[in-house]
Amino acid sequence: MGQISWVRDELLLACALVMENDWHELRQNDLRVLELSDLLRSLPLHGNAAADSRFRSQNSVSRKTTDIATAHPDHAGGATKGGRPTQRVVADFLADPQGMLAAAHALRAGIASGELHDAPVQPDEVDEDGKTSAREGRLLVRLALHRERDRGLRNRKIQQVRKLNEPIRCEACRFDFGATYGPLGADYIEVHHVTPLHVSGPSETRLEDLALLCANCHRMCHRNYAGEAWRTPDDLREKMRAAARHAAPPAS
Repeated sequence: MGQISWVRDELLLACALVMENDWHELRQNDLRVLELSDLLRSLPLHGNAAADSRFRSQNSVSRKTTDIATAHPDHAGGATKGGRPTQRVVADFLADPQGMLAAAHALRAGIASGELHDAPVQPDEVDEDGKTSAREGRLLVRLALHRERDRGLRNRKIQQVRKLNEPIRCEACRFDFGATYGPLGADYIEVHHVTPLHVSGPSETRLEDLALLCANCHRMCHRNYAGEAWRTPDDLREKMRAAARHAAPPAS
């Protein structure tokens, strides 16, 4: 079997384990390593790689915890060659330990519920280059996109907005499909999780957790940029205002 690189989701789980072990590596006979090995082998990320007993074995998981532990700036000895993705996830944990730990716990919760295994692959769960370095990893993005495309959930959100006598339009750019395209565009809109699953956890989606967005704004809210792949309509509006200010000609 050829070597399969560790992806962000796997590194999240491994780094959380090392952090909770006071940034020390874990040996291959540690029960926590055995549990993580089994968990990684079950993830819907690498096709049928788990058919090979060497894939994410206890030994390979233990080696990865060594890579993570030696990438910590307080490690006294030399660092192993864990690769840049490992170094980045360690830096992210050091910059925001509680947020990154929450992302790892949310990922575990989604796996335990079985919902992550049921969610099909989404075409835009990764960057244009086929990778993701977003804080929440690939699987939580997949789950969120899958939920957001649930027609029943979208329809219930539209009904809620109508009961409040509010317009069916994008909450970021205010684009109204019905006003622009007439009957063809009536009630056409997408929904977006305002609070990312790595913050809220993969609990049942409430209508209050959703915002209405046009397709362009929705894509921008989920686009992986500078390590973030989750934005609220307010976040996006501020970026639009900043872009407009930058583009505006200087006053004469």
